[in-house]
Amino acid sequence: MDETDGRHVAEPTRAGVRDTYDRIATHFASTREYAWPEVEAFVDNHATGRESADSRGGVGVDLGCGNCRHAELLASRAGLECVLGIDVSRGLLETARARADERAFDVELLQADAAALPLADDVVAVGVYVATLHHLPSRESRLRSLDELARVLEPDGRALLSVWSTAHDRFDATEGFDTTVEWTLPGGTTVDRFYHIYAPDEFEADLDASDLRCLEWELSSGNCYATVAGADVE
Repeated sequence: MDETDGRHVAEPTRAGVRDTYDRIATHFASTREYAWPEVEAFVDNHATGRESADSRGGVGVDLGCGNCRHAELLASRAGLECVLGIDVSRGLLETARARADERAFDVELLQADAAALPLADDVVAVGVYVATLHHLPSRESRLRSLDELARVLEPDGRALLSVWSTAHDRFDATEGFDTTVEWTLPGGTTVDRFYHIYAPDEFEADLDASDLRCLEWELSSGNCYATVAGADVE
């Protein structure tokens, strides 16, 4: 997989990012079958059993849901009142609807920008926001998205956040940078996808600059993962 020097990558529009994933949606979704083990561990540690502790169950959100493989996990394990799958790509949401119908799990699908969530304050009990923040095309939009996640989390809500990191052995860099990564469609056509590759200390700095509170974080398989809560958590 080739990486482009971030100094030569033009910053895309958010509409451009959406259009890219609309274009590759069906093929992309077909390669995303299983939940990540880090997400499974998060759900087991922070979400499972909420129904017995809270008769309302609460709302779960898979932000940047793609084909909803992680929304399916929330729907099956977390004892939530409802699960929302949110993505900017209508094409990916169509694959999510097909998966939910085929596998018979309940999810409400919303097309929305991760930096402007159409949700009320303090409504999300459990959130999964993985492999999506790094596609937002500017630091301003990424910070706004982190603040939106903080806004919608319940006071005792938790979310798992992940981004690609310079710690991955495919990258030869110590500072964060913008790049494009090719997706190859059947037939050989390639489509460039925008990424901001985070340095671990940069990821921590953006969390600190946001309204989120970072409870713990780790590097796993070249990704930065953080378990986060709203700013008002003691």
